[in-house]
Amino acid sequence: MSRLTTYLIEEKQAKRKGGLYHKTQVNLAYNSNRIEGSRLTEEQTRYIFETRTIGFKEEEAVPVDDIIETSNHFVAFDYLLDTLENPFSSKIIKEFHSILKTGTSDAQKSWFCVGDWKKLANEVGGVKTTLPENVETEMNKLNDWYNTLPKIVFENIIEYHHHFETIHPFQDGNGRVGRLIMFRECLRNDIIPFIIDERHKQFYYRGLKEFGKARGYLLDTCLSAQDTYGEFVKYFYGNNKFY
Repeated sequence: MSRLTTYLIEEKQAKRKGGLYHKTQVNLAYNSNRIEGSRLTEEQTRYIFETRTIGFKEEEAVPVDDIIETSNHFVAFDYLLDTLENPFSSKIIKEFHSILKTGTSDAQKSWFCVGDWKKLANEVGGVKTTLPENVETEMNKLNDWYNTLPKIVFENIIEYHHHFETIHPFQDGNGRVGRLIMFRECLRNDIIPFIIDERHKQFYYRGLKEFGKARGYLLDTCLSAQDTYGEFVKYFYGNNKFY
């Protein structure tokens, strides 16, 4: 286990405020949810994490689902840290989805499978995704490819993410689950993790769409995000060599 991972887990267990774990929780939940259309501001996200209450006073009202999914994201990140020693699997992927979507309005829909692969065909950005009857097979193939790599490097994690989002195995919540997977797998493989800034979502979307023809767009977006997270680490822990 890397020192960075150890520090994040120690800060979580100590319930330390104002450290890297705290910043990661707020930054990751805010940006990942915002990319998917959440109307919560970063300050509102921080308020929910720090106080576990809602009290925005004169600010614009936000959908209840945005609040629930933000709170759920904090739980999902803790699950990420708690399971780092577990092998990567569909079980972990499905649990991320279950945590993120529990208690939302989606969870009340009879056709929406919380914590399980989709049952209805869907598109992303007008592009067809894997049909429901083929999801299990395609996810097994993708996970088998990933888990048999002799050494997992940064580019492998990005490639996995592209394939995952192309399959789009869940009815909704694929982007958030996919970005949690990337953060987890970076930590597991001694790679500085990263958080996609919602201000760069158009570059991110373009990178996903054009990955088959030009990998550089997505790789460069993720590398830039990695540099930013590296600065977070340096601020909190100085020039300690983590990897």
